[in-house]
Amino acid sequence: MSARDAILAEIRRNRPSGDFPLPELPLFAPLVGDDLVAEFGERLKRMGGRVAEPQAGDIFAGVRERLDGAKVIASAVPELTGNRDLRSIRYPQEVEDVDVAVVRAVFGIAETGSVLFTEDQLIVNAVAYLAQHLVVLLDPADILPNVQAAYRRREFGHSAYAVLHTGPSATADIEGVLIHGAQGVRSLTVVMQPKTA
Repeated sequence: MSARDAILAEIRRNRPSGDFPLPELPLFAPLVGDDLVAEFGERLKRMGGRVAEPQAGDIFAGVRERLDGAKVIASAVPELTGNRDLRSIRYPQEVEDVDVAVVRAVFGIAETGSVLFTEDQLIVNAVAYLAQHLVVLLDPADILPNVQAAYRRREFGHSAYAVLHTGPSATADIEGVLIHGAQGVRSLTVVMQPKTA
């Protein structure tokens, strides 16, 4: 028996018997107002992201310049056809040259300006980190008031992978100089767009 197998066997032998349910998650009063879309947008802006308003006939009008200047667009949404098929990717490294990734969020959180993705939305999880710019479609009806409400959604317990993104990548040095895009996406833009069927 290997050392690893011996350690795991010992853990199994000494595991207390019985059921140990997770504690009940409290539901705190939201720290945001009633206009969840406005609250979400304000907090996203504070974190370095932005909301781009769609225009009639072009939901991507607010990011059109970014899309038109991109060489590689990976789209995981039916509203936009990219030139990199995420479903054909075999290794995460294959998305390292993506200029713009377009994905749909499961929901947003007004209190933090965060959006949630699972493996179903991203298709290739690494695209949310390796792309230069992230464009996120978010249904305004899917904005929750706070993190506690978000934890109650089934996606947290039933997804193999779930991640909250709050704005673009950021880091600050010892003097407090904030740099966006240091080790991840350089920009995160949310387009408020209801889901289609």
